[in-house]
Amino acid sequence: MDETTQQLIEMLEGSPVLVALYDQFDRLRKANRAFRQAYSIRASEDPSWSEIMRRNFSAETGTVVRTKNFEEWLISTQSRRGKVGYRAYETDLHDGRWLWMTEMVSDDGWMLCIASVTTDLHSDKRTLRQDRDSAVKASYTDELTGIANRRFVMARIDDMLLQRRLDSRLTGCLAVLDIDHFKVINDRFGHAAGDEILCRFAKEIHANVRRSDCFGRVGGEEFVLVMPRTSAAEAALVLERMLIVVRAMKPQGGHGDFRCTFSAGIAETDPTDVSLSLYARADKALYAAKSRGRNCIVAAEGEAERSPQSIAP
Repeated sequence: MDETTQQLIEMLEGSPVLVALYDQFDRLRKANRAFRQAYSIRASEDPSWSEIMRRNFSAETGTVVRTKNFEEWLISTQSRRGKVGYRAYETDLHDGRWLWMTEMVSDDGWMLCIASVTTDLHSDKRTLRQDRDSAVKASYTDELTGIANRRFVMARIDDMLLQRRLDSRLTGCLAVLDIDHFKVINDRFGHAAGDEILCRFAKEIHANVRRSDCFGRVGGEEFVLVMPRTSAAEAALVLERMLIVVRAMKPQGGHGDFRCTFSAGIAETDPTDVSLSLYARADKALYAAKSRGRNCIVAAEGEAERSPQSIAP
């Protein structure tokens, strides 16, 4: 470590500005004293962001989270966290301070968070700003499942395609997922049961999504996973793990022996792609997966094709 870097670290340690660095898995790797004190984090630990928020919510410390259902809030927030290169917003702490928080995400997925105290600035307009932020969040959130909606994921597809056009080496992937035999679920158990399956499916998949990726519901039983800087072979491995998780979902609410599976189609970005062409190739691969008996993954144009052993739902 050179002298300049060491001096910068020492300055940040004593600064009143809150500074934190998270890795690509959203685990805290560096934080100065001001940040650790605000969020009750010991110098010897490196918790994940979700762990920090969960325990702060329980202890009523750190960020004020205005919700009656913390887990729903967490899923909704994580669906948008770290998906864009830069984000800024206002938040308040239980100790009465207000912060202007900025999040900057590097190409390798690490996130730098810097927060300045703004308690005494423009307090008369704070309610208006909070209402605006809440409206923006709602416009990007699927009302039923709490994950990202079509509007948000389509914007992330555009971001991924822009990266590819700027640098042809930055391959990304789009996966379209569809719950198998969902009409049978609705017909057999009713629409309330169908909604429950959608929510559980979204929760299980979301828990296994990398922070650099974006998972959202685009309508009905169809979901999309945007995976920047990921090859078709890597995307297939990610989805295989998700298949295993979903197969293990236990039936609830008297749904008998029902077991949930999904089919998925993968398309790798091309420098000439637009969102519609990429989506169409992934959708075509999805239909190929369904024609092969469902409960499998197919990549467009035969790339990295994988068909796990079929397990009937």
